Amino acid sequence: MDIISHGLWGGIAFGRQRKIWLAFLFGVLPDLCSFAPFFIYTKLNNIHFHRAPPLDIIPPWVFTIYDVGHSLLFFALVYMLLLKINKGLSLYSLAWLLHILLDIPTHSAEYFPTKFLYPVSDFIIDGQPWASPLIWYPNLALLLTLYGLHIFSLLRDKRKVSADNIGQPEKIFFNG
Repeated sequence: MDIISHGLWGGIAFGRQRKIWLAFLFGVLPDLCSFAPFFIYTKLNNIHFHRAPPLDIIPPWVFTIYDVGHSLLFFALVYMLLLKINKGLSLYSLAWLLHILLDIPTHSAEYFPTKFLYPVSDFIIDGQPWASPLIWYPNLALLLTLYGLHIFSLLRDKRKVSADNIGQPEKIFFNG
């Protein structure tokens, strides 16, 4: 799945009532960790490509970082650590788990397959590529629907609060 969709899924699933940006960040983290350094590497080495980069120009370290970031085992270790350090942060980190689970069926064996049991196993599922219309359009439709409903709900709640507080300025300012 594309990186923006991962962030949006993480945000809507784990950030609606709280800091949506933090859930978004955890949602993009597995791809950001591998592809941000690669992007910098291509700029520093004057490497150009259009669309997805060909596999032969991608250094091996990118694949290693990608595999670690998409490992359920590595995620579990980080999640347990976050539970001990900051339980609130561990909730947002579930967007990372969602990222991995969404990638398993939406990556083909030909291009960045998801080795979700790495480093114990290189087992992958040869899924339907996320750029395929069978994945892309339903993904887009679902995200638009869910965020539309979320925005509608926020606006409805805001109108309700405003209507309840008409003629009662102390409730608006002091929440009392």
